[in-house]
Amino acid sequence: MPEGPADRTARLVMAFDFGMRRIGVACGDTVSATATPLSAVLAGPGGHQWIAIGALLRDWQPALAVVGLPYNADGTESEQTRAARAFASELASRYKLRVELVDERYSSLEALARLKDARETGLRKRRVAKADIDAAAACIILERWITENS
Repeated sequence: MPEGPADRTARLVMAFDFGMRRIGVACGDTVSATATPLSAVLAGPGGHQWIAIGALLRDWQPALAVVGLPYNADGTESEQTRAARAFASELASRYKLRVELVDERYSSLEALARLKDARETGLRKRRVAKADIDAAAACIILERWITENS
């Protein structure tokens, strides 16, 4: 959705890489146009960990949220795409937060490549865990949103 003149102020944005086991989370702002991976929230047996997500939202107080949509390689939707849309809808409804959707194809592969490169160059000391990949993928999703909206 294009921004109007009143929307060009600085905003904190939180991004989510939706998954059935974990949801990667990243945060960034429209002034620096950068994103930072935060963590991954584990999804429990009864669904997503709304308490943990709520705590992150209270701590960071973003102006809006971005949720990645996992399309198939050919651009078609899958069951996972529909689940991500449902997550985004629940996020918006539960927290009265504006939520935008971003195509997240290959974000996890890009995140893994970035993390492996950081480890090989010595910038990252510990092994790459799945939660790290999810948070880094959320960061990539947010970077894509920033690029599309700048």
